[in-house]
Amino acid sequence: MKNTLRLLMTTTLAATAALAQDKLDLTAEKARASYAIGADIANSMKRQSLDLDTKALAAGLVDGMTGKLQLKDAELEKAMNDFKTALMAKRQAAQATAATENTKKGTDYLAANAKKEGVKTTASGLQYKVMKAGADGGKSPKATDTVKVHYHGTLIDGTVFDSSVQRGEPISFPLNGVIPGWTEGVQLMKVGDKFQFTIPSALAYGEQGAGGAIGPNSTLIFEVELLGIEAGK
Repeated sequence: MKNTLRLLMTTTLAATAALAQDKLDLTAEKARASYAIGADIANSMKRQSLDLDTKALAAGLVDGMTGKLQLKDAELEKAMNDFKTALMAKRQAAQATAATENTKKGTDYLAANAKKEGVKTTASGLQYKVMKAGADGGKSPKATDTVKVHYHGTLIDGTVFDSSVQRGEPISFPLNGVIPGWTEGVQLMKVGDKFQFTIPSALAYGEQGAGGAIGPNSTLIFEVELLGIEAGK
């Protein structure tokens, strides 16, 4: 919330620039830098979906710079506190709605996916499918091992949220330091295998989600190729 308030205060620069953009001369380096900062802050505010009155926002900057504020300190504090309370309530409501919707979509998807050819479901609810089998004799990792993998992660609607494949660089990590669906699933693999995992939210990021594309109660899909094991690292 501190970051939100800091942005709220500084975004008045962007609002002021927007109101006066017809008169701006952006040839000078200082002016261009100031404008760029204002635009960047405005974009940050848009991503937070804050409902603000831009005229009042710009007036607050001007009045604050001249020392002629139209509200007393107590009124300013109350306005800020009321705004924070309303913002928090709005975000909590949106989170709850998203959690309910994602739970239903995930449940329906898992039920349909379980019926597909080659898909197996473990006791925990993790679903997996062998996409490619490695060479015979490959080893399987333990939860305490560090593994090297290539992976491609999507939501059930196909939205890509993370992919070492797209980055072109595999990643190594302790298998007991990731989400439960990964810890369980990768232990089913042998070096050289490539599996598709469909991970219920309870085995992923649960009600909290992971920010960005991964909302609360999101079911996740990973294509994982096990490239190597570094035992006990």
